[in-house]
Amino acid sequence: MTPSIDVHTHMLNRDWLELLRQHGKPRFELRKSLDAPEGIMMDGAPFMTPMAGHFDYEYRIKRMDEAKVDLAIVSLTCPNVYFGGPDISLRAAQIVNDSMAEAQKVYPSRIRFLCSLPWEYPDLAVRELARASDRGAVGVMVLANVGNKSLTDPLFGPVWKAIDQRALPVLVHPTAPAGTPVMDMRQYNLIASIGFMFDTSLCFARMFFDGFLDLYPNLKLIASHAGGTLPFLVGRLDQCFDNMNACRTKTRTRPSDYLRRIWYDAVTYRPEALKLAIEVGGADKVMYGSDYPHNIGDMVGCLKRVDDLPPDQRDAVRGGNARRIFKL
Repeated sequence: MTPSIDVHTHMLNRDWLELLRQHGKPRFELRKSLDAPEGIMMDGAPFMTPMAGHFDYEYRIKRMDEAKVDLAIVSLTCPNVYFGGPDISLRAAQIVNDSMAEAQKVYPSRIRFLCSLPWEYPDLAVRELARASDRGAVGVMVLANVGNKSLTDPLFGPVWKAIDQRALPVLVHPTAPAGTPVMDMRQYNLIASIGFMFDTSLCFARMFFDGFLDLYPNLKLIASHAGGTLPFLVGRLDQCFDNMNACRTKTRTRPSDYLRRIWYDAVTYRPEALKLAIEVGGADKVMYGSDYPHNIGDMVGCLKRVDDLPPDQRDAVRGGNARRIFKL
């Protein structure tokens, strides 16, 4: 059977966490939550819960062995390094990228990593991209909005150009959508259950209608969590495109066609959702992911849903597609 490659799985770093504690305010703070003695809050809402597995690579390898996961392409999660100004943002990126590069060196057959960049400061981001790539990064992690700015914002053009020139895969991971407090998402962990799906979907819909993928032909964008709600909404996206002039001001390509030009992870918890992502995106564009070690991560379950696919789809999603686009 094709080796399993986890393209959506996270690691943190204690020094990064301390930087966030010291420099994250006013947006981010660490305090007790209903899920942990210390959780990360964003704009006063529960946002992310650090777990023991986020900090311990040896523990991670043991869990991978138990779940029969062969290789993990680790990345930082939100709020990533988008806090504290240029010096702190760059320092946070360097800390995390160096930590992951060291883990890749210690576990060369089990760990690869996606680098984090200080996107809000493009000159610094481009330089850190080069440095992290030299240290072995196989791709890039970016959140679906950066400081409430859309990824299509011209500010980020130099970063996208540098990534496109290197033809690196980019995992687009959701964060809290802009305007979270106004949307009354502070209760019930609605950011995780609904907000993240909305953030990813809005990000990619904006890219499609903007013709963004045509500007960067070498980009390999991965839409987290099986594309958020995009596979479910593909018909509506096309219907709007076909019947609303505003949708066609920058592109003549239908959203359903763009949806076959991006990649997806298999972080979804129902087989029907995974099958829909494959139907919309293509079996050659979906890759196993687990969201480990978040409290809603599911290394075993996500892999089982992949392994239950027909054999040709299973092998592609299990690891064949990841091996191809990450050049492993």
